Amino acid sequence: MTIQSLGYMVIGSDRLADWDDFATRLLGMQAVDRGGGMRAFRMDDRTQRLLVSDRAAPATVGWEVADTAALDDLAARLGAAGTAVARGSRALAAERQVADLITFQDPQGTRLEAFHGPVRADSPFTPGRAITGFRTGPLGMGHAVLHVADADALIPFYRDLLGFSVTDWSRHPYPLYFFHMNGRHHSFAMVGSGRSGLHHFMVELGALDDVGQGHDIARTEEGRLAFGLGRHTNDHMTSFYANTPSGFFVEYGWGARVIDPTSWQPHETFDGPTLWGHERFHMPEDGRARMRAIAMDAARRGVRAPDPNPGPFTSGCAWADAVIAQE
Repeated sequence: MTIQSLGYMVIGSDRLADWDDFATRLLGMQAVDRGGGMRAFRMDDRTQRLLVSDRAAPATVGWEVADTAALDDLAARLGAAGTAVARGSRALAAERQVADLITFQDPQGTRLEAFHGPVRADSPFTPGRAITGFRTGPLGMGHAVLHVADADALIPFYRDLLGFSVTDWSRHPYPLYFFHMNGRHHSFAMVGSGRSGLHHFMVELGALDDVGQGHDIARTEEGRLAFGLGRHTNDHMTSFYANTPSGFFVEYGWGARVIDPTSWQPHETFDGPTLWGHERFHMPEDGRARMRAIAMDAARRGVRAPDPNPGPFTSGCAWADAVIAQE
């Protein structure tokens, strides 16, 4: 697979000060001074993972490849398939803090970039608030999810041309397709909402308490919490979603499963997106009730994520343990 991971996100916004506060005080990213109408934020040993610019398009997704040869190969495949490709200028590469990049669009018009050679920082990552850190490395920045008008129509571009591997999909309550390119359950997904644009990007934390404390911060801000704390059925992530200054969401999570891409079998899922929680505060009441009913149905059927600590369960109560042993 040419594309290895989600490398960065670029957001266009005229609310740079609001993004400064959101990315550091809530998400725990490290602000980096870029000047010139730009805000950059670190998550790890790279000089930046998130770039917010008052000159950028609404959202750009940056995909990482291994080297120059992989980038040239991807550009050639895109061009042969009729997708317009442009080589990024040296100025753009410097802005993105990479060695080289190409720019192109998916059939819906989403701006995409592919790059190699991310610049490493010469100082340790210093979080914006007290967190254990972000889960990145070979898994990449996290994942990006798009609103799409027709998910089925975009599958050939992402699966067959870009080479993303299907992890799973569902048809209810709306079309959802999840794709992987490394051990992260999904680095990309599409929501068949009939709309276009960025639905959310996700960052994964090193500890559940990081997420819980972020949830507490989000609850103190009027209108900040979009989805309450909950757990997803397919990637097993425990997370909440926050409204960003740009109107889309950021998922803030912990504990997602890691898959083996060499043996994974794509499949359809039928249990809805959420095992429990994730109250959709951004939805009108009828939509919230529908999503609650789907989760409650999964609960009635005993749907569970695998236990991360398998083995005999003991409660600490001799009587209860004796009853459990007989079941």
